[in-house]
Amino acid sequence: MKMTALIMAGGRGERFWPKSRKNLPKQFLSLTDDGKTMIQLTVERILPLVAMEDIYISTNKDYKALVLEQLPEIPAENILCEPVGRNTAPCIGLGAVHISKKYEDAIMFVLPSDHLIKYNSMFLNTLRDAAETAKENTNLVTIGITPDYPETGYGYIKFNPEVSNHRAFSVDRFVEKPSLEVAKEYLASEEYLWNSGMFVWKVSSILSKIEYYIPDTYNGLIKIKEAIGTAEEEGVLNREFHNFQSISIDYGILEKSDNIYSVPGTFGWDDVGSWLAVERIRKSNEFGNVVTGNVITIDSKDCIIEAGKKLIATVGMRNVIVVDTEDATLICDKESAGDIKKVLENLKICNRNEYI
Repeated sequence: MKMTALIMAGGRGERFWPKSRKNLPKQFLSLTDDGKTMIQLTVERILPLVAMEDIYISTNKDYKALVLEQLPEIPAENILCEPVGRNTAPCIGLGAVHISKKYEDAIMFVLPSDHLIKYNSMFLNTLRDAAETAKENTNLVTIGITPDYPETGYGYIKFNPEVSNHRAFSVDRFVEKPSLEVAKEYLASEEYLWNSGMFVWKVSSILSKIEYYIPDTYNGLIKIKEAIGTAEEEGVLNREFHNFQSISIDYGILEKSDNIYSVPGTFGWDDVGSWLAVERIRKSNEFGNVVTGNVITIDSKDCIIEAGKKLIATVGMRNVIVVDTEDATLICDKESAGDIKKVLENLKICNRNEYI
């Protein structure tokens, strides 16, 4: 069966401010030593399974030029610009109808554009296992991450170790982000996986589930499908997408459906959720500092420092994040990294939109 992929690239990456901005969000930044951006790495790693002409990028019109610049080999018609954000269910549905317009049916990998993966071969093997399960019946497959510590920032997948299909396990339920104590219980039970937000299914399977659980969205998607390639395409897309319910694929479909499976992944996954991820991506020096650019540290330990041309010098600093750009500088205690979004909230209130 034909392998296709939808890469979701519409996020703003607010916790990576001030590097990530409205006009250059996180997925279009390079955080690795090879200089490649996260969306470039996402496309590169799936090419052994999916031909370039079968990779679709879901984004919004503000980022179309960035996608074309960073991924010039992607066909322009494969860049799907959502006229308004409506969460992941309409996003995935839009990708599915474009693929179904091209092929009678196909395997569809759904991948975020801003994750990093250390072991690409193991990742591809996990996708292959998921695809084998997805080919059967109307199975929907999630990629779960085998947890190695009690993380409270992720949703979890409870799976049944007694019921498997190939290397996929039947999913009992999805659970929200837990407290630390509950996360420790999940880890000890060995029956929970982190919900990575990566999915595998047949196009026909996901469209049939959307039709059943979100019929109004399905009807709009079919109208969009019928207009693809015609002069009315943009107008129909704009009208129907604005009418879609804003709902996630997890809440709209996966939490309600049967035939849900999860393949455990152990391929060095990182969702790069905040500046703290830099410590996991790049090597620290003998003092525990991760530094980039023009930096001098004196008696400073366990810091993340991102500089440009301007010199940043730290003295006696501990556990801080310093990120300098041409027009803004962030100084943040590492324990408060999750609150960087509040800076943007304040900037919006003060109408200082040039810094967003």
